[in-house]
This record gives sequence, C-alpha cells and structure tokens, in this order.
Amino acid sequence: DLRRAARLLAAASPAGGGLGAYVLTGRGAEQHTQGTATVTAAINLALALGLPGRVGSGFGAITGQGNGQGGREHGQKADQLPGYRRIDDPAARRHVAAVWGVDPDDLPGPGVAAVELLRRCGTATGPRALLVHGCNLVVSAPDGDRVRQRLAALDLLVVCDLFVSETALLADVVLPVTQWAEEEGTMTSLEGRVLRRRRALPPPAGVRSELEVLHDLAARLGVTRGFPTDPAAVFDELARASAGGVADYSGLSHARLDAAGRDGGEGALFWPCPAVPVDEPAHPGTPRLFTEAFGTPDGRARMIAVDHHGPADDLRPDAPVYLITGRVLQHYQTGAQTRRVPVLSAAQPEAFAELHPLLADRLGVDDGELVRLTTARGELVVAAHVTVTARPDTVFLPFHWPGAGSANRLTTDATDPISGMPQFKVCAVDVRAATAVPDAASAAVPGAAPAAVPAFAAREVVR
Repeated sequence: DLRRAARLLAAASPAGGGLGAYVLTGRGAEQHTQGTATVTAAINLALALGLPGRVGSGFGAITGQGNGQGGREHGQKADQLPGYRRIDDPAARRHVAAVWGVDPDDLPGPGVAAVELLRRCGTATGPRALLVHGCNLVVSAPDGDRVRQRLAALDLLVVCDLFVSETALLADVVLPVTQWAEEEGTMTSLEGRVLRRRRALPPPAGVRSELEVLHDLAARLGVTRGFPTDPAAVFDELARASAGGVADYSGLSHARLDAAGRDGGEGALFWPCPAVPVDEPAHPGTPRLFTEAFGTPDGRARMIAVDHHGPADDLRPDAPVYLITGRVLQHYQTGAQTRRVPVLSAAQPEAFAELHPLLADRLGVDDGELVRLTTARGELVVAAHVTVTARPDTVFLPFHWPGAGSANRLTTDATDPISGMPQFKVCAVDVRAATAVPDAASAAVPGAAPAAVPAFAAREVVR
C-alpha cells in the first residue's frame, strides 16, 4: 500500500506530468515514539517527488486545533522563541530580549515537553504550582490516573477555562476566561496565511481575557510594565520579536490585515512578510515558499535517513491486541464543550470500543455487548461496536469521555525522544468479554471528579 501510494503521488506530481500533489501528515502520524521519524520520511518522499515550491503541491503537517499553526510560530513551545527561533540560540535570545527590554540572561533556557512536565509536578525537580489555560489534562494526557496523582501533589493548581472541566474541578482556583468568539486576534492556517479574527459578541460580565489574567498576575508579582491587554499591541510585539526569523511577521499588523480585507480583498497575508523602510512599498507576503531555494545555507534541501522500531508498549502474550485512540465526529477533544450540547451528547453519549468481526467472534462478543480493556496502566469496561472498518488486530477507543470510561487511563506516557509527543496511537491491550460494568466503588478513578460536571451558570465567575 505504501508503494502504491507513492506511485499515485508521483503520477500526480508536476514532475510526473500531473496537476499537483500534497503529502499531508496529521496528529496520528506524530503520536508515536517514532513520530518524528515518520514525518521525516513523509518529507523525504515529498522532496523526492519534487513537491515543495510547486504550484498545487507540497508538504504540510496538519495541526490538531484551530490556530495550532499560529501558536507554534508565536513561540508556544518549550524550546522556541517567536518566529521559529531556538531558545538556546544566543543571537535569537539577544533579539527577543531587546524587544522585551530584558537582559538575555533573564530568559529561561529550553523547557521540557508537556508529558515530562506533568511527570515532575509536585516533585523536588518540578513545579509546585501550575497555571493551566484551556486544557483538560486529566482527560487528554496519557496515563491519566498518574496525571491526577501528580496534579494532587501540587501546592497550587489554577485553571483558566470556559467551563468547569474535569481538570478545573481539581483546581484550587478557577478563572473563567473568554472564548474565541469573544475576543480579537489572528489565526494562521497550515499554509502560513495570517487572518484576522474579530470579536463576534461581548463576554459575560466578570469574564476576563487571558491577556487580562496574565497582566493582573504579573502586576501582583510586581511586574508593572509589559503584558499588554490589547490584542493589537500583543500582535505588534510578536511582529517585532519574529523579525528576521523563519516565520517573520514584522510587516504585519491588525490594521494592515484589516485593510487587506477591504474592497473585496482576501483579508489575509502570508508569512514571511518582513517589515521594510517607510519609504518603500510594503512587502506583499509570501504565498509560496521554496520556489527558488530552501532555508539552508546553500539553498538545497536535505533528506534525513530514518530507522524503524516498534512501539514502546508492544504486543505480548497477556496483551495480544493493539489499542489506538482517536476522535469521533460528534465530539471535540476531551468533550468538555461538546458533551454539554444535548444533540451531540445524545448522538454519542458514552465511550465504546470498535472491534473487527473476526476479533469479536474470537472473543464471543456481539455488537453492543460489553468488553473489558486492560493495559499495564489500568482497565475499563465499554460497549463493543463491531465493524469491518477496524483491523482484526486492533481496538479503537475514542478519548472524549472522563472518569471510568476515559481512554487515556489506558494509554502509555512513552514519548518520541525528539519531539516529546506521547504515544497515544498504539499500546498493547488485553480484550475480553465483560458481564457487567464495574460498580461505582470498583470503577472509581483515584481523585476523580463527580460524574456530573457542572458548567458555569451563564459562564458565572468563580473567584
């Protein structure tokens, strides 16, 4: 199948006489202990086919959420600064420190990946307090029971979110914050297209933006300058910090993006879009990269050899089936929002396991009957959905539910050694027919929140 796919791409590529072809990788390809190697192999294939820089062709890594691309470019990674600059690059540190008006030595060094950060919470080498922004860790992070234990070991847990999620229920302080339609900003697409995002409605009384939360927190810590609350000012700061970087936003601003949308314009510009002297025409942006050269000293691309190895938690006699996790149409991420929408919750009210008919027959399980899934981390009981779309050696389990049905109570926290991405997409599992769902006492998750998760009443303020 891999060879056939490569030949189809080659036939569709401009070099093969076709109209164009893209190689796109998603989060599933990355969520393995060799996810970096898999994506690198995909890039190698795109280079071999001559796709980058060609019209209607190229390579892209699709992010998991809206503006995931923009977040990466803003330096929201433990080893980066704005503009895709490395945080351990002395020149990059000097540039960004000058924008912020601080000493380069005051900038932190590279941090750790999220899974490692969670492992260290409440330990002698880790944080004693954690500020969580819009992330339902106890449902989304791997080896969920251990995550609960680490969060419980903190001296202080503060959660900023739209609703009281399962993680917020464990917090010492919950701060209600604005959601995307209640705030101004920008979004960046996979292709590097920077778009304006405008506020559609005002937030409820007492609900603050996360910029305001950070500003107020800094003020209480004695930092009275910096941390602006105006999204346009924050974007201008990002633009200056990204100047000269790979993702150069320095020629962009909210005002320029607004102007680009007038008179039937597209309302977007592509990075890199560097600033130019005031007496020169503004840079038009770069809709297509790599038309003349690649971003290397000699302008030539590099293929990187990769090796294959199996998963960290591979099949064994007591766990002879692969477990993979993922999404269903009706829910988004941990379901903290979609489980509150009656029509969506009714369409898919609970967790389930997809099994191939051959596996179901071997287990003596019919569609709708219960199965017990057991890994080295834990077990849960869910209904079986028997379908030919599953592989005979694989069970699929969606991850949108909390508590005793939480898929990530079973997943391993093994990570890719380069990216730090956890191995959500494969671990070994034992599957057996189950006669009943465990009773409340035996099914309880250590430190779990109540099954019924209250929402903010009209996004009420928790102070």
